[in-house]
Amino acid sequence: MTAFQQIGSTDVAEVGGKGAHLGELSRVDGVRVPDGFCVTTEAFQRVVGEVPSIGAQLDLLSRVTPDDHAAIRALSADIRRVVEGVTVPGDLVAAIGGALARLGEGDSYAVRSSATAEDLPTASFAGQQDSYLNVVGLEEILLHVRRCWASLFTERAVTYRCRNGYDHRKVRMAVVVQRMVFPDAAGILFTADPVTSNRKIATVEAGWGLGEALVSGLVAGDVYTVRDDQVVGTAIATKPRSVQASPGGGTEDAAIEPGRQTQPALTEEQVLRLVRLGRRIEAHFGRPQDIEWCLAGDDFHIVQSRAITTLFPVPETDDQENHVYVSVGHQQMMTDAMKPLGLSVWQLTTPRPMHEAGGRLFVDVAPILATPAGRAMLIGTLGKSDPLIRDALQSLLDRGDFIPSISEENPGAAPAGAPAAPIETDPAVVTELIRDSEASVATLRREIQALSGPALLDFILADIAELKRILFSPRSHQAIMTGMEAAWWLNDHLETWLGEKNAADVLTQSVAHNVTSEMGLALLDVADVIRPHADVVAFLHRVVDEGREGDGFLDELAGLTGGREARDAIRGYLDEYGMRCAGEIDITRTRWSENPATLMPTILGNIKNFEPGAGERRFEQGREESRRKEQELLTRLRALPDGEQKAEETKRMIDRVRTFAGYREYPKYGMVSRYFAYKQALLREADRLVRSGTLREKEDIFFLRFQELQEVVRTNKVDAELVRERREAFRTYEALTPPRILTSDGEVVTGRYRRDDAPPGALPGLPVSAGTVEGRARVVTDMARADLEPGDILVTAYTDPSWTPLFVGVAGLVTEVGGLMTHGAVIAREYGLPAVVGVEQATRLIRDGQRIRVHGTEGYVEILA
Repeated sequence: MTAFQQIGSTDVAEVGGKGAHLGELSRVDGVRVPDGFCVTTEAFQRVVGEVPSIGAQLDLLSRVTPDDHAAIRALSADIRRVVEGVTVPGDLVAAIGGALARLGEGDSYAVRSSATAEDLPTASFAGQQDSYLNVVGLEEILLHVRRCWASLFTERAVTYRCRNGYDHRKVRMAVVVQRMVFPDAAGILFTADPVTSNRKIATVEAGWGLGEALVSGLVAGDVYTVRDDQVVGTAIATKPRSVQASPGGGTEDAAIEPGRQTQPALTEEQVLRLVRLGRRIEAHFGRPQDIEWCLAGDDFHIVQSRAITTLFPVPETDDQENHVYVSVGHQQMMTDAMKPLGLSVWQLTTPRPMHEAGGRLFVDVAPILATPAGRAMLIGTLGKSDPLIRDALQSLLDRGDFIPSISEENPGAAPAGAPAAPIETDPAVVTELIRDSEASVATLRREIQALSGPALLDFILADIAELKRILFSPRSHQAIMTGMEAAWWLNDHLETWLGEKNAADVLTQSVAHNVTSEMGLALLDVADVIRPHADVVAFLHRVVDEGREGDGFLDELAGLTGGREARDAIRGYLDEYGMRCAGEIDITRTRWSENPATLMPTILGNIKNFEPGAGERRFEQGREESRRKEQELLTRLRALPDGEQKAEETKRMIDRVRTFAGYREYPKYGMVSRYFAYKQALLREADRLVRSGTLREKEDIFFLRFQELQEVVRTNKVDAELVRERREAFRTYEALTPPRILTSDGEVVTGRYRRDDAPPGALPGLPVSAGTVEGRARVVTDMARADLEPGDILVTAYTDPSWTPLFVGVAGLVTEVGGLMTHGAVIAREYGLPAVVGVEQATRLIRDGQRIRVHGTEGYVEILA
């Protein structure tokens, strides 16, 4: 038995998360924790681990998927029955009895589960195991210790571990035995707002009696909101019931007398005192806390504190200024967590300072918001790409409590910046830009081959400067902006003159030099090579069915009829596009060239769903539709007053947009081409470090920042513990959803679509590609597992260029993230797919297989059946 005073945060393996936290809490000055002790995990392992059948049952449980509810229910129930029936050895009974005697054997106790995977900084496991209140006597305490051990295998606990990747065989259970407090009131304190995540706002929930009435949902509690040591909000609930201790042990539901039901459970002074106590606990643990408290007389007792694991982290800064962070991932259509090497390489690439939080990058726009001109520029620019970001920023500004109105002359504000001047409508401009990039990438690939050691890292760092020269070339920026501004001009003027919405969408189909749309059509050509050879098609189906990874299967193709041609076609495609992958802005992500099997489902879908020559026909069809639309619009314009002038201006803008729109996709292609060359060279270096014993495995380099990797290569020494910690942190970051807007207070500011033109029940979004289409929704989270049929509508969280091959086989697109000029929108217009992006929670609100209608012109989605 281990007393609380002997327990600290490093003892989780012995006393579990709850026990470790109670031990830490007992050391915090001014915090009263009811005294107690822990029955350690050693006792659990000694008693439960020796049961012969448990090991086999846990092996079965480890193979069950989290969605197999019936198997989890049956297996977990069997294990609980066995555990509850074990015999507690005599020496353990004596030890528990001795610990009780020291505390006061005749008293009442809380007997509480404390698993080693519980109340952790990254996963709370709240409510997954059982606790028991008002337990009296040694025999009852021993019974409830066994029940706590068994609760490690409740259906909910097993399912939670399955979903969060915890091994059932490695989790242990300790049990907290703690002197019972019989409170007048009890409840929960969140030291950060659980709704907005604002770290400066604390929320207190309070009710009569034991806190179980609130936790179980038996009653709603009073809610107090506190900011800057002031109660800024109070909502007193009607509290007709409470949970009280029963005279014979356990608890009972009790009625509250009518006159007391609407009385506040706490005074304002008590609320403030409790929040101050909570801030002290928060400071001790170093992060916002979810705290369970009891009030007996006028004394607060803290019975539990755990980290609030659902909060998105706040970027760290060295100042106390207010910051407004805009998500980079929402602009880049890649909201997944990135590994440290990926974050640092992206930061080396971008010209703007970027802040890290939760494995994502953010830009602080507070300096731009400091002047009226800066605000207008930023909100106008972001409003075109993501109305939800615009609305969130505008609502933050309208509040006036975070970003004050500052004069235009503020010397500390960032300049708004001048728009890029349009350039001549000359296809040679684009050709020259592409030629310059291709030559530079070819030089990089040639020169990096022979380099290793510190020279390699120095070379990559120097080449990033060349990457930035090309990526941020003023000429390149002019070409992109000229195409975008021409599209905006066409949409604005043609809607005004002709009532034609989003006219540029059709006018930009099948433009030249769009490397991303060409990539999707080129995979149709690969399918044409493979389609005539049945043995090759059957082999590739086996590759998919067996979940093969890597590129080894390509060599196996050579032994099949038509296999060499198929292999060469696939490899030729990879030579051109193999540097791409989902989440490609993260250099650490697996590229198609590294795992060509990712593309096989799409190739097989193309073989099944298209006729030979579909790629060329698709491009010509788009070009012809664009020509017809151009002629139709010009004819209608000429019939208007000043029609010839309007038609002439419009024709000039159509030529301009068709000249430059395709180039919008090229700079990123050039960037990821360089990233892949860097990655291949760095993995060769990592392989050397593994052979020398410096690294445990090659992928360890992904958890080092570029500058840290330079030092490892120079010294042949690595901090293995740092790599381990970052691997664990990354796993937790993957489960977080990044906000579009986050303040330095930790507040997640959400925007909404302020519109009333959609039918009731429709899901609003941003219209990015005109047209209306009805079809079966296919909710896809991994393109390697996509099973699409002609006429399907692709519904996914986001699409970066790697998703383009799927676009050729669908009839429409819906995404949760995106903007007017993000890659998915550009390619949807190129292919003529009606598309709506920025549809909040689309992958949860739309079920796979439902029939939906996508209104790509107006910007909403209807769920039909």
